Amino acid sequence: MVPGMLSASDLEERIRNGSIDTVLVAFPDLQGRLMGKRVTGHFWLKQMRAGEGEVHACNYLLTVDSEMAVVPGYDYANWDKGYGDFALVPDLATIRTIPWLEKTAMVLCDLVEEEDGSPVEVSPRQILKRQIGRAAALGYRVCAGSELEFFMFKESLDEAAAKRYQDLSPHSHVILDYHILQTTRDEYLIRAIRNGMDSAGVPVEFSKGEAGYGQHEINLEYSDALTMADRHTIYKNGAKEIAHQHNRAITFMAKYTMGDVGSSCHIHSSVWSADTGESLMWDPVADHHFSTVASGWLGGLIATGRELAWMFAPTVNSFKRYQPESWAPTALAWGHDNRTCGYRMVGHGASYRVESRIPGADANPYLAFAATIAAGLHGIEQRLAPPPRFDGNAYVAEGVGRVPWNIVEAIDEFESSAVARSAFGEDVHAHLLNTAKQEWASFNRAVTDWELKRNFDQW
Repeated sequence: MVPGMLSASDLEERIRNGSIDTVLVAFPDLQGRLMGKRVTGHFWLKQMRAGEGEVHACNYLLTVDSEMAVVPGYDYANWDKGYGDFALVPDLATIRTIPWLEKTAMVLCDLVEEEDGSPVEVSPRQILKRQIGRAAALGYRVCAGSELEFFMFKESLDEAAAKRYQDLSPHSHVILDYHILQTTRDEYLIRAIRNGMDSAGVPVEFSKGEAGYGQHEINLEYSDALTMADRHTIYKNGAKEIAHQHNRAITFMAKYTMGDVGSSCHIHSSVWSADTGESLMWDPVADHHFSTVASGWLGGLIATGRELAWMFAPTVNSFKRYQPESWAPTALAWGHDNRTCGYRMVGHGASYRVESRIPGADANPYLAFAATIAAGLHGIEQRLAPPPRFDGNAYVAEGVGRVPWNIVEAIDEFESSAVARSAFGEDVHAHLLNTAKQEWASFNRAVTDWELKRNFDQW
């Protein structure tokens, strides 16, 4: 068992001996945040042990925006239907300690309908599980890794909010990329995050400075897609909690300022045999070492790069990250170890995989992994081949597809996507589409600082 993970009996024993008194019972929402309740240890023993119990929450939690405002347009839950409850059913394989919170454990949950216990199909964890099931039916096990970047500031979160997130002080006055001396100055926090994750069943490979002022990346060990999405979500939530405990603010915004690089979530994906456990990506004699599976997988990712873009870039802000020569790609092209392309083939043999550089750090991992699997399976099933390898600077390439340049274009692509409708089903597609449209509608109800500065004294 991975260090930090607990069995149901381990959790019960720790509650009885007093080393755990609180269990976070949580699920991911549409933004990829953890929602749920803090359950007392004695209630867990009485009601929740061995998966026999459940807790309940209002189903409006799958219809809110990032500010927790209830937004219209959803069929699943709305005012006419009264906003009832769904049930949180613990996935006992996800129980873990949370060492940065005193005497606390966590378990992630699947959502089911109260009436009949059927899965809540529009919940992000279920959306991903459906795509994992599609892959399994074809004999595939999909593995993934996500590389999250964030910016760290000298202000606390409360101080940042009081300043309206303007004129913040990045934790470093120099670019940190791979720099050991400079990152030593941030090690008091980065080490706490690394060690906290290792002790919470979220294994860390390494940390490094990134290409911005005060920007860092902490990489987790890859795993199967569901486990990786769970780890990603716990890490992102935990990093913010640990930063708060150190009176520091961090952000995973895709583009917090146009004066610096954005924050990415590079997604590495590969396909393995569910029967033998062997990678199905590498062919030692084929062109570019592409197996038939790898060729279809990459071909599908590129072919659907525009129509599924919103699932990797879910906010208005997401698309401001796609700037020329900014390390964020704009071209739906692939290359061998070419960071100007949207897709980069890396590794060799069993480690051969696709790195998608398209997603930003604001992506919901459950939706981003679900889109990755849906795209890859589409490519395999339709026997799509990727375009020729691109060599050179893909930012200035001609004749290649481009990432949608704003959320409006991405919404249009997603709305007309036959792949999305087929892979996710009409109800889930409509739910996600409304989420995207409501993000754009919310932006259009706001007056931005840019508008005030540009127009206040000019009109």
